[in-house]
Amino acid sequence: MRVVFMGTPEFAVPSLLVLLESGVQVVGVVTQPDRPVGRKRVLTPTPVKAAAEQYGIPVLQPERLRRTESVEALKALQPDLIVTAAYGQILSKAVLDIPKLGCINIHASLLPQYRGGAPIHYAVMNGNAVTGVTIMYMAEGLDTGDMISRVEVPIEDTDTTGSMFDKLSQAGAQLLKETLPELIAGRVQAVAQNDSEAVYSPNISREQELIDWNQPALTIWNKVRGLNPRPGAYTLWNGDVLKIWACAKPEPNDASSKQARQAAGTVVAVSEAGVQIETGDGLLNLTELQPAGKKAMDAGQFARGGQLTAGTVLG
Repeated sequence: MRVVFMGTPEFAVPSLLVLLESGVQVVGVVTQPDRPVGRKRVLTPTPVKAAAEQYGIPVLQPERLRRTESVEALKALQPDLIVTAAYGQILSKAVLDIPKLGCINIHASLLPQYRGGAPIHYAVMNGNAVTGVTIMYMAEGLDTGDMISRVEVPIEDTDTTGSMFDKLSQAGAQLLKETLPELIAGRVQAVAQNDSEAVYSPNISREQELIDWNQPALTIWNKVRGLNPRPGAYTLWNGDVLKIWACAKPEPNDASSKQARQAAGTVVAVSEAGVQIETGDGLLNLTELQPAGKKAMDAGQFARGGQLTAGTVLG
C-alpha cells in the first residue's frame, strides 16, 4: 500500500505519524512551501515537512499543486491512496484521479457543518457545545465528498480554538487509525452529505477580528476564545489596537436581565480582577489584554499600568 500524505500545520502531524505506524508505505509528503516566520522573517519549514524529514520521507512543496509539473511529480510516486489533513490547497480532478483507492481528507468538523478553511474557529465562535472530525472521500467541491467515519469532541467552557486544535488533531489521528484498516480492506460504507444542511466556515477576515461591544456579552466571550491564539480579537484604544485574549464567561442572569448602564464599549472598572466593560446586554470582565507594541498581560499587570481608566470608551 503506497500512500502520499498531504498536510501543513501541527494539526496534521499526528495523522502522519499514525500512517507511519500503521505499516503502509508513505512514499511522499506534500506540504506548503517554507514561509518567513516571526519578526526576523526566518524561512521556516512547515511542521509536516519537519516531521517527514525526521523519517527520511521525500517532500514535495509545490506553490500550486494544480500545475502540470506538480501533478506529474505526484503521479511519479504512484500512490494507491492520498490522505490529506489541513493541507491548504484544493485538489484538482487531475490529482483526485491519481490513486486507485481515492483521496481521503481528515476534516475538523462534523460535516456538512463547517465546510471550508476555518471550521474550528467557527465552532468555538458560535458557541457550539460539540464539534468533531470527519474522514471523507475528497470530491471536486469544497468538502462535499461522501463521509466515511466521524467522531464527536465536546467543546468545554475553558476551551479556545488553540486547545480545540490540539484535541481535534489527536481525535483525527485516532479516527484515521481506526478507519484505515477498514478502508484498505474495502469494508467502508461511505454516506453522502446532505447539502441542504451545509454550513460554511471561510477563513477569518480582519473585519471579523474587531469586537463589536454592542453585541451580547456571551457572543463577545465566544469570539475572544474563538480567535485565540490566532488571529486574536481586538478593539481600539486611543486609535491603537488593543488585543483581547481572554475574558470571564458572563453569567446568564447578568448578561440577559439588565440593560447596560453606560454606552457599549465603556470601561466601568479596572482592577486586579479584570477590566469590566459594558456590552450590548451587560458587563464583561476582560482578563488578558495586549496593548499595541507590548506583550500579552493578565488583568493585574494591565491594571498596574494605570493608563486605562473608568469612563474610557473602547472600539
